[in-house]
Amino acid sequence: MKELVMIIRPEKLEEIKKILDDIHCGGMTLSTVMGCGTQKGAVTEDGVNEIKGFKTTINLLPKIRVEVVVEDKDVEPVIMKVREVCATNHVGDGKIFVRNIEEAVRIRTGERGTKAL
Repeated sequence: MKELVMIIRPEKLEEIKKILDDIHCGGMTLSTVMGCGTQKGAVTEDGVNEIKGFKTTINLLPKIRVEVVVEDKDVEPVIMKVREVCATNHVGDGKIFVRNIEEAVRIRTGERGTKAL
């Protein structure tokens, strides 16, 4: 099993949900996050951004963090489909991180491994 952590543009969320639904992904966790990478964030004319009412010179952009655990066989197909729908050929398209998952346990039933997904 692998965990995919995808940092995406907010407007791409519905397309990502469709991809995960198509592979019958058992669930996902979504978070609204702020961050910057190569893009270095958006800057207003005066060089100051406002985050939750506080003025700051840290340039952060809104992103969505999508976390899913999938079977190993689904990792490459998901990565390829996410790239197809999210790539705009501009900085800020996002990242996908892949992590190994040793075990999964469904709390309600005690099922383990891929059965818990």
